Amino acid sequence: MLHVDHWPALERPALIVALTGWVDAGAAGSGAISALRDRVLEAGGEEFGRIDLADAMDLQQTRPVARWATPEDRVIDWPEIVLSAGRLGRDVVIASGPEPSLRWAEVSGIFVDLARRLGVVEAFTLAGMPAIASHRRPIAVLASAAQRSFAQELGPLRSDYGGPTGLQTVIQRALGEAGLRAAGLWAQVPQYVAGSPSPPAVQALLSRLAEVARLDVDLREYDRRGADYIERVDAGLASRPDVAEVVERIDRARAAEDDDLVSEIEQFLRAQGDEG
Repeated sequence: MLHVDHWPALERPALIVALTGWVDAGAAGSGAISALRDRVLEAGGEEFGRIDLADAMDLQQTRPVARWATPEDRVIDWPEIVLSAGRLGRDVVIASGPEPSLRWAEVSGIFVDLARRLGVVEAFTLAGMPAIASHRRPIAVLASAAQRSFAQELGPLRSDYGGPTGLQTVIQRALGEAGLRAAGLWAQVPQYVAGSPSPPAVQALLSRLAEVARLDVDLREYDRRGADYIERVDAGLASRPDVAEVVERIDRARAAEDDDLVSEIEQFLRAQGDEG
């Protein structure tokens, strides 16, 4: 499944992973990994390999894409995880693509082998999680980690979840068992806007990653995008008084740290989701 054009020469790189297909509220993880990959390539980095997922996907759910490479040459692009490497203040390896439907143990093993071959010293997965939060407040980023000592360094922690999980968490666990410092960063995206791209969530995720992984990432463009986004959400709430009332209640609950009201709002939003 792993195809490497050539192995890049890197010094103690960080591995950063975001895969689409599982929970990614506000497209926080996919937006962040896309921004990182673009910056790596703009700074002289390169794609050096891929993990072929053609035999690990439900191709009726994640279909290959047909396109014209030239006016005479029509090609099929099969699902794959693209591997890029370069510098963002330090050496990094970027892994982006869809989450496969099958062969998770094999794919996570590939990530472990890849990390060992490239001398990776720490790894981070990126995603967004729906949360009882307000779009008017800064986006919190919680962490999960394979090792408790690493988790304590990263805090605040996301420690209350138990249930179905995605491949990113499986990869995180496999890397931790292999002796690497591995963590997941989760942007807490307001539940009522979790289905659309959130520039503030991407900015929060990139900012937190830059801090804990010691990366050099310019986030200034997200200041404007974030302000425009909040204006658009506020304008949209004007036509949805029911949702606007929930947002006001969230703001009041957070200001007062009212756990009972937060639980009531959570039950209301869950009921709305069940009805939808």
